[in-house]
Amino acid sequence: MYKYIILKKVCGVSNSFGEYFHITTFGESHGKVIGVVIDGCPSGLEITSSEIQKEMDRRRPGQTDIMTGRFEKDTIEILSGIMLEHTTGAPIAIIIRNLNVDSKVYEKNKYTPRPSHADYPALARYGKWVDINGGGRFSGRITASFVMAGAIAKKLLSRYGIKIAAYARSIGKIVDNNAYSISDIGYILDSTGMVNKNCADKAKELILKVKSEKDSVGGTVTCITENLPPGVGDMVFGSLETKLSGAIFAIPGIRGIEFGLGFSASLLRGSQHNDPYAISKGKIITETNKAGGIVGGISTGMPINFTCAVKPTPTIGIQQKTVDLECLEDVTVVFEGIHDPCIVPRVIPVIESLTAIVLVDELIGNGIIPRKIE
Repeated sequence: MYKYIILKKVCGVSNSFGEYFHITTFGESHGKVIGVVIDGCPSGLEITSSEIQKEMDRRRPGQTDIMTGRFEKDTIEILSGIMLEHTTGAPIAIIIRNLNVDSKVYEKNKYTPRPSHADYPALARYGKWVDINGGGRFSGRITASFVMAGAIAKKLLSRYGIKIAAYARSIGKIVDNNAYSISDIGYILDSTGMVNKNCADKAKELILKVKSEKDSVGGTVTCITENLPPGVGDMVFGSLETKLSGAIFAIPGIRGIEFGLGFSASLLRGSQHNDPYAISKGKIITETNKAGGIVGGISTGMPINFTCAVKPTPTIGIQQKTVDLECLEDVTVVFEGIHDPCIVPRVIPVIESLTAIVLVDELIGNGIIPRKIE
């Protein structure tokens, strides 16, 4: 019989994030609900359920032929903290119900962990009672809670003219090297999440191809924030990059993040990489933005720009090697289940949401966003 290695007996608070705009997420992929509790949201913010639902619909599964076949309505239910379409200052609790749930295929593979999934590490960490049906707490399904909270955070930011938008920069080897502003992006209607139509057409063709081959493909997502004032963030461990990175890595499937030119900066000289300061319309700007809007962990007032690497969906319909945890033998299996051939398009609103949550937390802490909205 296989054995589990339990590293710690006490769980931490890893399901909570933020100091002033504090969120706690809960639920599993095949559990009854996915939900979030938001504590610290200022009172008096006007927000409707349809505004939150609009964001949720952007990441909802089963909408196109390049998404997972798991269809969920993801209709939000506001349980507390919002009255007459205004936040009350009390904790806001929002849930969606899981409806399309079939755990039989996961019970069948209970003792054969899926490669590049969290099945085995989760068993090692939490023991035999951990719920890994559909990925459990480690599934991309949990990101719905980030989007619920992110919808409210985005609405708060919009009061100060701060805008956030993300798009697919690449899918597989199809790369869009154009530079975009938020006005160029808007709400992307293309199912691939790419802005350039030529790239989008090629990306869709690629996704459908790997889907037909029962395989998957990854890509990158670029996120832009405009109109964030200078001076947001802190030094050392409180840096804005640190907090954004920590939040973004909560998304299952994220494998890397770079700000501005990122790794490309290592190929340049200082004279090539530096962003010269200048005055424009009475404001201090930089003539270029190779740093991605953050220097010393603090915003410069230029657009925040970062790119995330998204791995291929690990659940594929091709035979793979794994182990049998009961008899401790090498085996090969074909894993069943419903999955996205490419998760890049559905990650886009999640990245926007987590960015908004981080920035609202910072701006409340800095006193820029008040505790009460008149």
